[in-house]
Amino acid sequence: MSAAKPALELNGTSPAQDAAAAARAELIANVVVPLIVGCALFMQTLDTTVIATALPAIAQSMHEDPIRLNLAITSYLLSLAVFIPISGWAADRYGARTVFRAAIFVFTLGSICCGISSSLPMLVASRILQGFGGAMMVPVGRLVVLKTVAKADLVQAMSLLTIPAVLGPVVGPPLGGFIVTYGSWRWIFLINVPIGVIGMTLVTIFIENTREATSSPLDLRGFLLTGFGLAGLLFSFEALGRNVLPVSIVMSVMAAGCLCLGLYVLHARRIDYPIIDLALVRIPTFAASVLGGGMFRMGMGALPFLLAMLLQLVFGLSPFVSGLFTFSSAVGALIIKMTVGPIIRRFGFRNLLVYNGFLNAVIMTSYAWFRPSTPYALIIAALLIGGFFRSLQFTSLNTLAYADVSLAAMSGANTLASMAQQLFLSLGVGISALVLHMSLRMHHTTALASRDFVPAFLITGILSFLAGICFVPLDRHAGAEVSGRPAEFASTLRPVSEAD
Repeated sequence: MSAAKPALELNGTSPAQDAAAAARAELIANVVVPLIVGCALFMQTLDTTVIATALPAIAQSMHEDPIRLNLAITSYLLSLAVFIPISGWAADRYGARTVFRAAIFVFTLGSICCGISSSLPMLVASRILQGFGGAMMVPVGRLVVLKTVAKADLVQAMSLLTIPAVLGPVVGPPLGGFIVTYGSWRWIFLINVPIGVIGMTLVTIFIENTREATSSPLDLRGFLLTGFGLAGLLFSFEALGRNVLPVSIVMSVMAAGCLCLGLYVLHARRIDYPIIDLALVRIPTFAASVLGGGMFRMGMGALPFLLAMLLQLVFGLSPFVSGLFTFSSAVGALIIKMTVGPIIRRFGFRNLLVYNGFLNAVIMTSYAWFRPSTPYALIIAALLIGGFFRSLQFTSLNTLAYADVSLAAMSGANTLASMAQQLFLSLGVGISALVLHMSLRMHHTTALASRDFVPAFLITGILSFLAGICFVPLDRHAGAEVSGRPAEFASTLRPVSEAD
């Protein structure tokens, strides 16, 4: 009788079981984890957009001026701005799963507090708590994906992750309109509770607690400078065009924000562990994605605001119906998700981001010719096609940004990208509101008309065009490692190492 034993007895598992386990691990890393993080991202983006529709109802319930209720939005953005810079350090120090799960809990708790608020001060305090959770939840969630997924599978993972980022802004208005019309405004916050509970459970089951073996001390001075700088800029961008505060105050806050960020640049050069590593901008693909992606996000951030104003105040549609119109953008975004990988492999990041940026410029500019007499079918088709190509650009940007970033530098890159994204999105809304306000003053009227939206939509198109130009200097095979293009086309760019 032979002394040899079957592989099952020697190793405890058969080759078939090993293959099944490997396939399951790959499925969890490439599909399950991005979808879990995506659900948290959806909760955050949905909450950010749905509250705008409900502000009049909240103001009436609390017997407050609707303009004062804007504090509920501003306070959230400021809290977000202050705490985003610390997200990468916290994940490295305490573990990505620990921080991500805690952030979902804090965001959910803040949602409950918002839902039971009976006064404006209580609502503002609750929104600040929500903002703290959101500042940790979204960047750390994306960091979990970046550290879990192999770069070769990053396009697929980012495609799944960005679905909620596209869905949130377009689902928010109709959902908010429906809740306010047929129920209580409090449910726009309380619907986050079951999502948060499910999210925390899934995070515990499926996500590993990745963390750095050693972590740098907290750069407290850098944290304060970036937090106050970013908060100052976001506050001033949010106040642009709303005619709520004197221009002198808005510009003073903006100047103070710029000063803080300028001081941080000087501070970061003098220490070995800056909270935001500015050396990352030396990576061409990362720098182009932050700058070009920022310009594109300015236009993209302005679109939901402009379309909601146009459809409701000029076309006379209800919040619910206008939200259903903009939902067609989400349909286009979902259609492209199945084909993003093959498209990027076929054309490469550089060609795609340049020419698709120009195409998006044409599509966004075309919205300037929407009129109340425009057939609704034509508007829906234009929004659907726009959603298709904007989602393609969005996924490509989010993937290329980390293509040449080393694993050791991933936390810093993710934090810096998150700061830039929040800044550019807010700047887009602020500029579009300012343009509308200037148009009203130029025409000596207080009622918006279709003509007032023409320059605003033209600006969104120009920004998309300029974003495309930012990618022209890139190597034509940039990001080949994550695009899946043939090995002989691999970019010669060297990722920044930990030593750099």
